[in-house]
Amino acid sequence: MKKVKVSLRPIMNNINLPTVMKSTILPGDTMETMFVVTQVGEIFYIKNGEIRTFLDIRPQIIELDGYDERGLLGLDFHPQFYYNGLFYLHYSVAGTQGPGALTDSFEPDPCDSSTLNLKWTNRETNYDHVNTIEEWIVQPNSQPVKRRALLNTRRPFSNHNGFNTLNFSPETGKLVFTTGDGGSGYDPFNLSQDDMEIAGKIIEIDVNKHNTIQQPPVVTRFNELPTPIQETLTVMAKGVRNIPGISYQRFYNQYIKYAGNVGQDLVESIFSFVHYKAIPVTQLVQAFLRGVELNQEGLINFGWRAWEGAFPTSILRECSENSEQDEKTIAHYKEAVKISIKRINPLTSYLHQEPRPDKFAGTAITGVQSYMGYEIPTLTGNVVFTDLAQGDKSDSPVKGVLAYTRVRPDGKLSDFSEIQIDYPFESQSAYYVSLGTNRHQTRLYLGVYGSMKVTDFNQGTVFEIIP
Repeated sequence: MKKVKVSLRPIMNNINLPTVMKSTILPGDTMETMFVVTQVGEIFYIKNGEIRTFLDIRPQIIELDGYDERGLLGLDFHPQFYYNGLFYLHYSVAGTQGPGALTDSFEPDPCDSSTLNLKWTNRETNYDHVNTIEEWIVQPNSQPVKRRALLNTRRPFSNHNGFNTLNFSPETGKLVFTTGDGGSGYDPFNLSQDDMEIAGKIIEIDVNKHNTIQQPPVVTRFNELPTPIQETLTVMAKGVRNIPGISYQRFYNQYIKYAGNVGQDLVESIFSFVHYKAIPVTQLVQAFLRGVELNQEGLINFGWRAWEGAFPTSILRECSENSEQDEKTIAHYKEAVKISIKRINPLTSYLHQEPRPDKFAGTAITGVQSYMGYEIPTLTGNVVFTDLAQGDKSDSPVKGVLAYTRVRPDGKLSDFSEIQIDYPFESQSAYYVSLGTNRHQTRLYLGVYGSMKVTDFNQGTVFEIIP
């Protein structure tokens, strides 16, 4: 692949950790406006070169602590936002802190069946927090106000809530909600493959379907939802571990969808697909109640927890004879065999321990975006992605990775290449925490933070990626 070098232009400095960067046209305006969401609960926008506050819901966000994957995680604007003023938020709710579903850290043991079939019990008390998806509206000459909640979910652990979690599909007009497997590690309860579990799925929400329920109950499973809520939901994918949103790339009269899946210990992956057949939640619930297996042909399956990208999920243990080597034991062999013919293969993967000299080692994929602009011609029509921190660099300070890949028409694994960045970060750590784009995908934005801890406040910068 061609080597690419870019520069960075700061457009917002000294902000809290940025989770979402996207643009829209405000009612009454004619030009796009850039919006930036922070994990602690702020939404800023840039107008006439001035940074302004669009909304501040920090009091409504759960108390965050150090490294934390909760907070304000999703924002998108209704396709008719210019006319109706509707937008949508996904965040972790203040005052909902629980003890968590397990008291100890989890790792499966293939020799101990009790670790392979854990159940999440006493869910009303054994949970970590509650996430909500809400509909808000912009009012003329006034602050935006909440109109209703669309979905309230109880989460077993603090991590794997997803990020950049709300994106409207240009294909269906539905709000696409991307959510992780519930957290901990190795998906202890296999929520990502269970058809009744909300966790570990990509879900379409029909926000235009009439529904009189303003405050849905707090649930963990689809069958716990009232029927009017079920009727607004379809599932387009499962087998998600943790996911930095979904990106759509127009290709003639259809759309290619891209989604990253954060790995466990081995590999980071990007998946792509064109055709899919979403299953209405009402059908999933009816099949569950009748005890029958539903035809899931066309439902996308990323393979987690049995598969980590292109590899069966492995437990890594240091070799006793050589500490520089490790052994890899398949964590869920029977599950991996069962799912092998149902899952899709990733478009590209990159390893946490990378043996190839021309590649980088990753830590966690934090953004995937299609680029359709022409200012950086080598990237035009390709897929740009970010990783939190380069994994094979032991020296300080820490730096993230910007890279790109492309779709192959033969369906084989695609190559990838690091994008060189010409910017003087100097002695400051630079974690690449998010990647955004404008409405037509002609501009790219990089969110950088100086710390792994969200409560190390005001260490963020949003850059535009330029030639």
